[in-house]
Order: sequence, then structure tokens, then C-alpha cells
Amino acid sequence: MHENPFKVYEKTEQMGLSGRKLEASVLTRAALQLKKCVDHWDDDPDHEALYQALKYNQRLWSIFQSELTRPENALPRPLKEQLLSLSLYIDKRSLFLMAYPDPEKVSHIISINLNIAAGLKGSPVAET
Repeated sequence: MHENPFKVYEKTEQMGLSGRKLEASVLTRAALQLKKCVDHWDDDPDHEALYQALKYNQRLWSIFQSELTRPENALPRPLKEQLLSLSLYIDKRSLFLMAYPDPEKVSHIISINLNIAAGLKGSPVAET
């Protein structure tokens, strides 16, 4: 079972991470959970681990949606709109994958999470 993203945020903040580093950390964690599902695809024919990982990732992106829509969010409007659009894509893709599991399509979400995390850390684009 995957931990609630709110609790992960809380634990990570206690470890001294905040802001962009915190967001990069939880995005990477979600990506790694999804990657584990892909790596062990045949071990879980009912894809229960995938459903749990997708729900975790969706809750995480819901937190981002909430933060992006706050009036005091200082990100430039075009960037907020792009991230919100991306979060809607993640929602749609996640629901699709819950109905029609496909390891190749899970990799798209993994790639998005890792690339956003890399950008938040100021790192080169991550590979899946």
C-alpha cells in the first residue's frame, strides 16, 4: 500500500526539504512506484499495485492543482496554465490506465514525473 501524498510531504518537510526540492522528491517517488509496477508487470496480473500507484500519483497531482490555483501562487500565469493542463492530462491518462492497464502508457506518466522533477531540481532531463 502506498503512503498518502500529504503524509509524504509532511515527512519530507521534517527531513529538511521544502519547496521545489520537496516537489521533485515526491514526483520522483511516484515515478519510481509506477516504474516498479512496470518492471514487475507479469507478477501482478490484477494490477493492484498499479492502481495504488496511479491513485497516489493522482492525489499528488491534485495537490499541485490546488497549489497552482491559489491566488498567492507566484508562478507566471502561462506556466501555471501549462502545469494545470499537464495535470489534467495526468488525470485522464491515469483513469484510462485504471480501466485499460498498459505498461507502455504507464511509462508516459513516469517520464512526465521525472522530467518535471528534473526541472524542479535544475537537473538535465531525466531518462525512464
